[in-house]
Amino acid sequence: MPAAPRPQRVLVIGGSLGGLFAANLLHRQGWDVQVYEQVGDALAGRGAGIITHPDLFDALRRIGITIDDSFGVDIAGRVAFDRSGTAVGTLDIKQCLTTWGRLYALLKGALPADRYHLGHACTGVTQDAGTVTARFANGAAAQGELLIGADGIRSAVRTQLAPQDHPVYAGYIAWRGLVDENVLTPATHRDLFPLFGFSLAPREHMLGYPVAGFTNSTRPGERCYNFVWYRPADTERALPRLCTDSAGRRHDMSIPPPLIRAEVLAEMRRGAQDALSPQFAEVVAKTRQPFFQAIFDLESRAMAYGRVALLGDAAFVARPHCGMGVSKAAGDAMALADALRGAADDPAQALPRYSAERVRFGRAVVAHARELGSYLQACDGARDARDRAAHHHTPHAVMRDIAVPREFRER
Repeated sequence: MPAAPRPQRVLVIGGSLGGLFAANLLHRQGWDVQVYEQVGDALAGRGAGIITHPDLFDALRRIGITIDDSFGVDIAGRVAFDRSGTAVGTLDIKQCLTTWGRLYALLKGALPADRYHLGHACTGVTQDAGTVTARFANGAAAQGELLIGADGIRSAVRTQLAPQDHPVYAGYIAWRGLVDENVLTPATHRDLFPLFGFSLAPREHMLGYPVAGFTNSTRPGERCYNFVWYRPADTERALPRLCTDSAGRRHDMSIPPPLIRAEVLAEMRRGAQDALSPQFAEVVAKTRQPFFQAIFDLESRAMAYGRVALLGDAAFVARPHCGMGVSKAAGDAMALADALRGAADDPAQALPRYSAERVRFGRAVVAHARELGSYLQACDGARDARDRAAHHHTPHAVMRDIAVPREFRER
């Protein structure tokens, strides 16, 4: 009796959320999935909050992950505060907010442990008519019928195959952090929980929302408050200064949180006192380890190159104002799995269709996010840019437009 044919193998480069969505979906379709993550230790998400959208829940259901009360924190609506701390607007939008760490634990736990390989930094990809090979900095190599580049904004896979497609700095950063709800004063806790909050200042924009706490608990008294504070930072002086550690070493566009200089954190906290509502100034003051990320636009011209598919932030990075980064990656993974389901004989034939569909979507998301963020860098621009800035930089506009599900935006 002839042996059963070997399942076709897919190499997933990148073991964060996008790679795990794709790996889990394809594993359940019968692929021999192997995930290669460059870091040598378990990934950590620095407590980043995640805004959920329907695509994210659809992907989790297809993987077989049960969503219960521990998944995230449900919020009842939105509120905007002026500089004095007075609520100047509210809007009823119900959403569920979770964390990177919670999603990562669920997705990694759903994939067999022997399919996930740490310490494999991809250094090159080659392919022929029937296979694709990845080589790694540790000297290892892996071969399969398909490779998925899900290795983020600095993707080694994309850099090799499409070096012309690279991230473009948007001219501002986002300070982020988590604070234990129990350290907030009763008045601030009452104003912020359980709502999605906003505070505006000239060329600055603060938002925050409750998420699971440091033990992943969503129970009252065990949660955290997650904030994201957008501030301009030019590439000539401000950003290099932020990215220089106490030893004088300059880091490229980002810096590990523990290496952020004390004087930079002190200036940031003073800025919160000067510009934000008292509720948000308190959140910033009581966050133990704030960190920042530079904001980029990234648009890929294609998401398929022979037997290689790009996915998630390796292909498109939209400014976070849409709150769709993780949901976009989940949508990419589902579209790729659907395309491959009907192309068992030659999976490479399915990739152009996947690319065409998801490139259109990625471009639309990036364009929408760029428009939402235009006010953060537009004050020095032309008159039409200033007009866009005024249109978006109002309490009603941010509550209506920032990080809302598509079905609400399309009403």
